[in-house]
Amino acid sequence: MKFLKWYNIRLLLMFALVIFLYSFTSNRNSHRKLTKSEVVFVGDNKNFVKQESVNKLLIENISDVKTIAKEDLNLNKLENSINKHPMVEKSEVFVSVDGVLKAVVKQKTPIARVFDEFGSFYIDYEGNRMPLSDVNTARVPLISGVFDDKNKKKLSKVLKMIYDDEFLKKNIIGVEVMSDESLMMTNRNFSYQIEFGKMMNEERKFKNYKAFFQKAILDSTLYKYKKINLRFTQQVVCTK
Repeated sequence: MKFLKWYNIRLLLMFALVIFLYSFTSNRNSHRKLTKSEVVFVGDNKNFVKQESVNKLLIENISDVKTIAKEDLNLNKLENSINKHPMVEKSEVFVSVDGVLKAVVKQKTPIARVFDEFGSFYIDYEGNRMPLSDVNTARVPLISGVFDDKNKKKLSKVLKMIYDDEFLKKNIIGVEVMSDESLMMTNRNFSYQIEFGKMMNEERKFKNYKAFFQKAILDSTLYKYKKINLRFTQQVVCTK
C-alpha cells in the first residue's frame, strides 16, 4: 500500500516537472527575439512583386526585425496584410525554430492581358483583375474588344483552357471578343485568324483545331490559309 502511495506521488512529481519545463520553455521561447525575416515565393511563376515589398508588409514598417519578440507578433494580421497585396494569391507566415520570421508567398497567376480605353491589366487564373508588374511581364495572350462582367466568366474559362494546354499556350497569342461574344484568335507563327465562334463547346473546338494543326503542319498548307473556322464542332472550315 505504501509502495502504491509512493508510486503515485512520484507520478505527480514527474507530471508537475513536465508541466513546469514546458511552461518555462514556452515562456522563454515567446520572449526570444527574432533573428531575421525571410520571404519565399512558391510556384512556377516569375516574380511579379519584389521581395522587399512583401518584407515591408511582413515586419510592419519596423526598422529592425531583431528588436521584435516572438510574443509580440500577430501572425494572422501579418498574413492578412500580405494577402491584400494585389499580386498575392495567398501566404503563410510563421516563425521557425531558429527565430526566422518567414512568409511563404504564392503569387497570382496571370493568364491573359487586357487592353481597353482605361489602360491595361492582367486576368489571373481565378478570372479576377490583376495589375501589371514593374518587375516582370507575363507572356500571355492579349485580349481586345468587349470585355465586361457579362462575358467575364465564360471568357475566363476559355483562357484557363488555353493556359493549361501546352500547345495552345505556346500558339494562341491574341483573343478578340466581338460584340456578339464570339471570339477571334491569332496564332504566334501564322498569319491566319482563328474564328472560334461563341464561347460554347470549347473543348471540342480546341480538340478539332489541334488535330487539324498537327495534320496541316506536315505539308505546309497552314501558310496558305487566311481563316480557320471552328464554329462547327463536326469539322474545321478553312479559307484561303
